[in-house]
Amino acid sequence: MEKFATVDYIIFVIYFFVVAGYGYWIYRKKTAAQNTSKDYFLAEGSLTWWAIGASLIASNISAEQFIGMSGNGFEVGIAVAAYEIIAALALIIVAVWFIPVYLKNKIFTMPQFLNNRYNETTSLIMAVFWLFLYVFVNLTSILYLGAIAISSLAGGGDTFHLIMVALAVFAVIITLGGMRVIGFTDVIQVVVLIIGGIATTYVALTLVSEHFGLGKDVLAGFNALMTDAPEHFNMIVEKPGPGATQEEINKYLMLPGIGMYLAGIWIVNLNYWGCNQYITQRALGADLNTARKGILFAGFLKLFMPIIVMLPGIAAYVLYKNGALQEEMAPGGVFHADNAYSAILGYLPNGMKGLALAALTAAIVAGLAGKANSIATIFTLDIYKKYMNKEASEGKMVWVGKLTIIASIVIAVLFTWNDTLGIGGAGGFTFIQKYTGFISPGVFAMFLLGMFWKRTTGPAAIAGLITGFVLSVFFNEFAVDVFGPETWIYTAYLNKFGVYEIPFQICMGLAFAFTMLVMVGISLFGPKVNPKAFELDTKMFKVEPSILVMIVITILLVTAIYVRFW
Repeated sequence: MEKFATVDYIIFVIYFFVVAGYGYWIYRKKTAAQNTSKDYFLAEGSLTWWAIGASLIASNISAEQFIGMSGNGFEVGIAVAAYEIIAALALIIVAVWFIPVYLKNKIFTMPQFLNNRYNETTSLIMAVFWLFLYVFVNLTSILYLGAIAISSLAGGGDTFHLIMVALAVFAVIITLGGMRVIGFTDVIQVVVLIIGGIATTYVALTLVSEHFGLGKDVLAGFNALMTDAPEHFNMIVEKPGPGATQEEINKYLMLPGIGMYLAGIWIVNLNYWGCNQYITQRALGADLNTARKGILFAGFLKLFMPIIVMLPGIAAYVLYKNGALQEEMAPGGVFHADNAYSAILGYLPNGMKGLALAALTAAIVAGLAGKANSIATIFTLDIYKKYMNKEASEGKMVWVGKLTIIASIVIAVLFTWNDTLGIGGAGGFTFIQKYTGFISPGVFAMFLLGMFWKRTTGPAAIAGLITGFVLSVFFNEFAVDVFGPETWIYTAYLNKFGVYEIPFQICMGLAFAFTMLVMVGISLFGPKVNPKAFELDTKMFKVEPSILVMIVITILLVTAIYVRFW
């Protein structure tokens, strides 16, 4: 495995200057018109549907997907693609039912939604929570995983901290231009990401075909994967029975078969895509049809993401199982599944390696930029303007937003410098799911009932937020001790640490169900119609024929995938 050649550096430098130069051009072109905070944070009215869709994907597919999901692909196989496939269906729900509610009620931030629909207390609690989540979970994990992957690709050594700082600086350059610059540069990022990702998958499959003496044949490599690791090509992970191996149990704890489709995976996706400032912000500045088309376009692209983030992981598994990639998967003698993607990257030919590096960097930087912009938006509009300087001018708010961007990135670098938060021990994808999953049931219940049930009250929202968090912690950490492994809730299994555990997604489903019951029960003691309830018009939810076609195509593709790989 060779390190970078001159052509790789040239390709990467070209990518950097194209993205940075295009971003600067957009910034200079629009500076004269960029006089308001809403334009800076939301790019109000200026993003096209394809820019919205591309920006959604660029911001979503970051280091945790490339590195974390490839690692999950190594361990579990295509079942982990359920996150991406169900996301495409969740985006249909968001486009048809969620976005019209936000746009009709002129919602620009998620704390604003909670303030308008419930009360200021709920809004402030969640604003602070989201700031901490985005800075200490999302920014840190993206930085850590990204720096680890690129450092490994560059040959390791003492490059980790230098790469981390370089990624942070690149992200700041993009983010300071505002949402308009992020949105349009994300189009380039997605193109690079997809081309580089496809190149990596191509090389991964040819490595497999060569290893089995089949020549450089992509189709032969894919067939070899299915032949050598058939268990990695099942969308549904079967429930372990008596005598199951530890590997089978760990797979099920991660993706608990049919049960997850009735529970956590919908909560994860609908909360992420529909109630998340970081994501919805891309569409909140557009008109309804543009926003819908952009969201559905993102859903269509989402269906192809497993090809570039998951297949390399499966290829690495097959190669490792058959004696290859031994050093790459266990550098320094320590094996980690998250090394799968960078292990494959190291075997790309000169030129392609630079392209793959650009793709990985694009994913990392886009993710950092999107998170940092959302941090600035929430802090500026929901905390600074409301509690610190109510008379702040538009220019002042933009200035505060830029300072917030710099501060959040600096804090993330400091906490990632020596892996203070233990991201490496948990695994990046698991780290994010663990800490966001504790709050997701309560947050999603608040938003769902707040949008579509006029009777939901402010006290019910606060109770739901607390209940969702407490029950998530209880089911994940204490339910087994209280009820025993063979519990009435669900059968618990020994995880790789020798501790009995209920599947995480089942815990989320249970927490969400009980939270909904608590919120409905409390709201029944209030007025039949909450004065702060949103006005809903059935016309809001009607879709144009072109949008309906996009929905049907997405559903058909999802159906075909599950029929083939059930």
